[in-house]
Order: sequence, then C-alpha cells, then structure tokens
Amino acid sequence: MSPWWRALTIVLVLAMLLGWAASASLYEQLKAQISHLQGRLAQVPQVRHVSVLLDAQGLPAMLATMDPQEGKLTLQRLNDVKEGREDSMQVWAVPAEGAPRSLGVIESKYRTLQMPVAEADLQGVTELAISAENKGGVAAGQPPSLPWLFKGWLVQKSL
Repeated sequence: MSPWWRALTIVLVLAMLLGWAASASLYEQLKAQISHLQGRLAQVPQVRHVSVLLDAQGLPAMLATMDPQEGKLTLQRLNDVKEGREDSMQVWAVPAEGAPRSLGVIESKYRTLQMPVAEADLQGVTELAISAENKGGVAAGQPPSLPWLFKGWLVQKSL
C-alpha cells in the first residue's frame, strides 16, 4: 500500500473522530439549552382564567387573571374607584346556578394585588363580581348584602 493511502486513511479517521466529537458536543449543548428553556417556561405564569369586570356604565373597572400554578387571583384596578374608610370590596364567584361564593376581601388599595384562590373555587363559575360591603366583608357563607359594584364574565383560556 502506498504511503499516500495510509496518510489519507489517517486523515479521514481523524476527521471522523473530530466530526463525532463535534456532534456529541452539539447534542449535549442542545440538551442543556432545552432543559434551561423548560425551566424558564415553568416559571412563566400560566394564566388560565380571565375576566374584565365592568362598572354600571359598562366601562372596564377591574381585570382579574388566575394562575393555577401559583394559586393566586391577580386583580388590576382599571378605574379610580376605591373603598371608603368603613367599606371593603369583596370578590365573588358567581356560578350559573346557585348562590355566589366569596373569594375574599380586597385588602390592598394598590392598583394591582393578588389574593389566594384555588382553581377548584372557580369550577362551575361563569362570572366574577365585586360588591361594596361593610368593613371586613360579609360573614362566611352569607350572600352579598349590597348590589354588585363590578361584574364580568369569567373566561377559561385554553393553554
């Protein structure tokens, strides 16, 4: 066998080894990048329920979004209506049939706030509503005592 063939064989074997090492390295980098992106995706809020609550004039007053991973209902005020010193705003889950259930009292006067709500609390609910109640809200199991301040359809978003 001629020395050129031997040299060509050695060069081709080295090229194959370098190609294999490069492809293995790229594969590991791709796996690491996919793992990193999956971790970042798990941290992104997954909004599953959305509601725009309207006031008596039909203007947007409150935006409500539910992230089931965090178990929190985020409320964003869209107007300047605030509670009085002796009043509280209470959030209600209104089912298609049956009595409204309280989800809690808005404890903050900030424009955006979160309150703990389990996704199960929204099962069968078609609307969210807010009533103005006496300070601290109504007692557990009681219906709202005052008319709705804001009300809106609850939309379940597909992921």
